[in-house]
Amino acid sequence: MTETPRTDPKTAQCLTSVRVRDLPLLADIGINPDEIGRRQPLVISVELKLSSGRVDGIENTVDYRRIAQAAEDLAAVHIPLIETFAYRLGEQCLAFRGVVEARITIDKPFALTRGLAGVEIRLSA
Repeated sequence: MTETPRTDPKTAQCLTSVRVRDLPLLADIGINPDEIGRRQPLVISVELKLSSGRVDGIENTVDYRRIAQAAEDLAAVHIPLIETFAYRLGEQCLAFRGVVEARITIDKPFALTRGLAGVEIRLSA
């Protein structure tokens, strides 16, 4: 029986993504009079693509807590639109060392009486 040759680890290509999914936050968000001044629930997911494929230490990646903290900090200030929130979060994530692309998804659970409203943006360096 012949064994299938494995990929040489020195030439193997690796793409690493770091994700935070379904992070619930209460955010000061909205443009309608009944929304302003009250915090509303958002559900945030972030996926970051890294320039360094192989990760051997924390210095080669992004700590998940930094992503969550960036989202929490944005939730504390009034931002009229979830599109704006997503873009600002994406900009902050692109500023993390080694991040070459950020995909931000935000759902606003109570924006519609039925269904789920949300946005997704992608930013790249």
